[in-house]
Amino acid sequence: MSDFFQNIVGKVGSALGVDVQAFVQQQVQSLLQPQTLQALVDRAEEAGLGDKVRSWVSDNSNLPVTPDEIRTILGSDVVHEMVQKTGLPADGVLAALAHCLPQAVDSKTPDGVMPAGDKSA
Repeated sequence: MSDFFQNIVGKVGSALGVDVQAFVQQQVQSLLQPQTLQALVDRAEEAGLGDKVRSWVSDNSNLPVTPDEIRTILGSDVVHEMVQKTGLPADGVLAALAHCLPQAVDSKTPDGVMPAGDKSA
């Protein structure tokens, strides 16, 4: 995360008594599991946002995503669950994910290859 963004996240978290950065990292890690990551790509495709998410997986530059697009990709239920877990406003959670998720997916998919799922599951 950029220093500027970390500073803002830290201030918001302090004001709310929540470790926002740890929460965002935890949520991003849960979204990067192989099955969840594939579902994320599939939902983006269905929503007409596949080009953005595919750019995160590819070797090319990551296309930016808006908080509203993150809401569309994740779905209202997932966003609502995140809001319930933290007490943070949905706009804050979505902005943080819009900032972090493209780079996280990019780093989880080196060479533009989706991670293999656990075959024993």
